[in-house]
Amino acid sequence: MVKNYSVKQYQESDYENWNAFIGQAKNATFLFHRDFMEYHKDRFQDFSLMIFENEKLVAVLPANKVGAIVYSHQGLTYGGLVYSPKINGEKVEHILDSLLSFFKGNGIQSFYLKPIPLFYSSKGNAEMDFFMLKKGAFLDKKEMNLGIYLAMPLTISKSKLKHFRKIEELDLELVEEYQFEPFWELVLAPRLLEKYDAKPVHTLQEITELKENFPNNIKQFSVYYEGVIIAGITLFETETVVKSQYGATTKKGEGLRALDFLFINLIQKYKREGKLFFDMGIVNDDNEKGYHAGLLKQKEELGCSVYSQDFYKMNLI
Repeated sequence: MVKNYSVKQYQESDYENWNAFIGQAKNATFLFHRDFMEYHKDRFQDFSLMIFENEKLVAVLPANKVGAIVYSHQGLTYGGLVYSPKINGEKVEHILDSLLSFFKGNGIQSFYLKPIPLFYSSKGNAEMDFFMLKKGAFLDKKEMNLGIYLAMPLTISKSKLKHFRKIEELDLELVEEYQFEPFWELVLAPRLLEKYDAKPVHTLQEITELKENFPNNIKQFSVYYEGVIIAGITLFETETVVKSQYGATTKKGEGLRALDFLFINLIQKYKREGKLFFDMGIVNDDNEKGYHAGLLKQKEELGCSVYSQDFYKMNLI
């Protein structure tokens, strides 16, 4: 173990200490709050770690374990080391050394890191990536994460804007909803089942409970036409970034381009409100290209640029 540093596994008794730390950390979002992390605790063996310097908590690692492998938590969109605001680069190296020493002492064979995309942290957050690679990790996977930098002028394509102006003439109603049932049961679940034979990652009950715990961070916007819901987007909102977590439309909504109508309205809304980024997520696919060309084009036409979602692996034996 690195001198002055100690690592311990998170326990339920650490709940308040962990959450207080997340509340003031340099690079945290509400996804790292225990009330978010534990909505699916039955699906993962938690192996979250707390790192102390001279008995003071200086970093945490949201993580889970499968056999002898530790993952930067698989139930979260992103993860990595979360540190206090005053931590400098050199200390991040010491923290990582103490983590790796702890892993080896506990028979861990591999560590997978999925860092939070850089645009989530206005203060920079690439120390961990650098030191991981320096100590033998390698880039295991790279995904294209599409996002709009809202501080710059919007670059929505002319064809999208032309259709948007036409749609605006229709009598579509855009509403912020506080119940998820209409979108989940009438749009999202049926559409995912029909198109991909899949289910939403979150059940209706889970997303409802998360909304109750994080009312300012989880939002639902839907579009109605002639009193019937035709599209919706579920958003995860942090201090500087808004992320499209789920977006779906009915066949009727598809014909009316209701999703474009919704996205453009929301992009403009969050730009006005001073958010820095609109995160539209990844476009990966199992095909030989590795990405979904139609989805990439659609997001680029809404003004997105490509950012990286990186995945690192480190073998410890």
